[in-house]
Amino acid sequence: MKIYRFLDGGRVAIGVEDGERIVRYTGRDATALGQATSHAIPRLTAALLPPVVPTKIVAVGRNYAEHAKELGNEAPSEPIIFLKPPSALLPPNGTIIRPPQSQRVDFEGELAIVIGKAARNIAAADWRSVVLGFTCANDVTARDLQKKDVQFTRGKSFDTFCPLGPCIETDLDPSALSLCTRVNGEVKQNGNTRDMVFNCGAIIEFITSVMTLEPGDVILTGTPAGVGPLAAGDRVEVEIEGIGVLQNVVA
Repeated sequence: MKIYRFLDGGRVAIGVEDGERIVRYTGRDATALGQATSHAIPRLTAALLPPVVPTKIVAVGRNYAEHAKELGNEAPSEPIIFLKPPSALLPPNGTIIRPPQSQRVDFEGELAIVIGKAARNIAAADWRSVVLGFTCANDVTARDLQKKDVQFTRGKSFDTFCPLGPCIETDLDPSALSLCTRVNGEVKQNGNTRDMVFNCGAIIEFITSVMTLEPGDVILTGTPAGVGPLAAGDRVEVEIEGIGVLQNVVA
């Protein structure tokens, strides 16, 4: 099932894909869908929003060995986690804004996990019990500021630096999904989730040993090799098998 969050008559709505339509549901958000209504809108022309509004966005760094290597790092022995603020969220088709403080803003296509229920101290074997589904993310990064600051907060946290969507796919095995990032139609990243250093179970076990995850919270699971800069006027697409395409432009 593909769950969308969108504007309908100027109001925020939630719905489920049905062929070329999105059928509106009565619920307040993706974690509480409610019931299907008789109202539907065309999927291709829908004004999409980020599919959830999380209390926090937890990201995993260097979770693909080749990406760690391309930045001059070793693959970590345990997950490296950091936070992106919800204010960084950007909807599908929204505009990524390059901040004046940075001379290099990079794309990082990633699989995102959407949490479905409160989760604390979850064993790796039980990870699926707290997950609603999966979506596409772009962990946009001011690379020069990340290197300058050593830690990740400033370089990862600018407004518009977390495009998310287009939907949440609830019925998906994330163990071996193709992940492709394109800039102006040219393939820049061509990875597979099978190459993650830490799989979804290990990630959720680690994060929930540190903090409680709430319904709607998002985990970015890391990016494959091939990251690179974005320039004003670029169109960047993150496509993940079984989910769809997250597209944004840069200004």
